[in-house]
Amino acid sequence: MSEENLQLTVIIGSSREGRTGPAVARWFVAEAESCAMFDVDVLDLAGVELPLSLTQDPGPESAELLAAVGARLESADAFVVITPEYNHSFTAPMKNLIDWHRTPWQAKPIAFVSYGGLSGGLRAVEQLRQVFAELHAATIRDTVSFHGVWQHVGEDGVLRAPDAAVPAKVMLEKLQWWAAALKDARTLRPYAA
Repeated sequence: MSEENLQLTVIIGSSREGRTGPAVARWFVAEAESCAMFDVDVLDLAGVELPLSLTQDPGPESAELLAAVGARLESADAFVVITPEYNHSFTAPMKNLIDWHRTPWQAKPIAFVSYGGLSGGLRAVEQLRQVFAELHAATIRDTVSFHGVWQHVGEDGVLRAPDAAVPAKVMLEKLQWWAAALKDARTLRPYAA
């Protein structure tokens, strides 16, 4: 890992059977790695079974898992949330992750890659913006959105979206700027919510 690169955590927000999230994530991670602005860590919520009941005493196994996930979030300088839209909103696993880990988002930038039918997941993004604002995170204006995403995913499970490469690069450039600026600010003057 480069000392100059910032740490980007990409979160796949869907855990539904037959989901499209991994195809979107593979495409996005390839775009991010080709720009060489970040070192990328992918957190797939389908592989993380966080407790469903919020409690002060989650038990030893759950506490260990929560600490491991929390450490990954804490080490991030920036986030990209890859989200579908379920019933005009974002997913329950994403909300659960946010609710269990309130502080790692503070004074850090978050960008979105959304997908779905006609709306392309943008209603989920708008709701996530409100949630992350409450947690003192800075959401990036530029997004990447796949409307009718299934038309772009081949039988091989690969997302083909040449028209999205430029918007992804623009989003990553903005995210890098905010990540560096906020990292410098947090170092100079630690953020207190």
